[in-house]
Amino acid sequence: MCRHLGYLGDSRTLHELLFAPEYGLLTQAYAPRMNRSNILNADGFGAGWYDAARDAPVRYRRAQPMWTDLSFADVADVVRTRCAVAAVRSATVGFPVDESCAQPFTDGQRLFSHNGAVEGFAGVEAKLRELAGDLSPVPDARAPVDSALLFAMAAAAWRTGASLGEGLAHVVRSVTPLTGGRFNLLATDGTRLAATTWGDTLFVRSGPGVVIASEPYDDEPGWEEVPDRSLVTAGPGGVGISPI
Repeated sequence: MCRHLGYLGDSRTLHELLFAPEYGLLTQAYAPRMNRSNILNADGFGAGWYDAARDAPVRYRRAQPMWTDLSFADVADVVRTRCAVAAVRSATVGFPVDESCAQPFTDGQRLFSHNGAVEGFAGVEAKLRELAGDLSPVPDARAPVDSALLFAMAAAAWRTGASLGEGLAHVVRSVTPLTGGRFNLLATDGTRLAATTWGDTLFVRSGPGVVIASEPYDDEPGWEEVPDRSLVTAGPGGVGISPI
């Protein structure tokens, strides 16, 4: 099923975002509270964040459970960022437990994560590849997992001028007439966040900063559950939620 999180706001450490909260992404790897079809997200994890020292986002991914990587826990304690996307993975049957399948995926300035699965992937793979177009500009789009083709479709839309949110909504609108599934997508370009909810939970909390997450990482007030089949956007203009 997977769980993911996006953050945009004042500088915070990855430890504050992922490890410190009582029900943070670390806990969601082994004891998620809202997963509907599995009890663990132990088939890999990843985090991507932005640093002023480089143009492209920094990324760290592994195929192992998040709680087993003590080195990442050390790194997270000192890495500070104003924007990040992170995810823990529960691999869908038929796809490998491999670092290349761990998210977030990256395309230039953007980070992307998919929480969900494409139902009957084998039957629609050829059509999704047709919709995705040329995969060569985006290496992560060639990963051996259904999420990669969704990412390729979003990246193609962004390259033709679609906004961050429009790119995600385009994917959902293109795929859902073809097959069922869960299509909670999350992306950032370092200055904005966008996410869709389609078949799984999603929450947003504002102030200070904005957090978009599969499930709340604490029991503090302020979390707003996003209605199913919605697009969330967050940036300098605030947070917006609209139907897809």
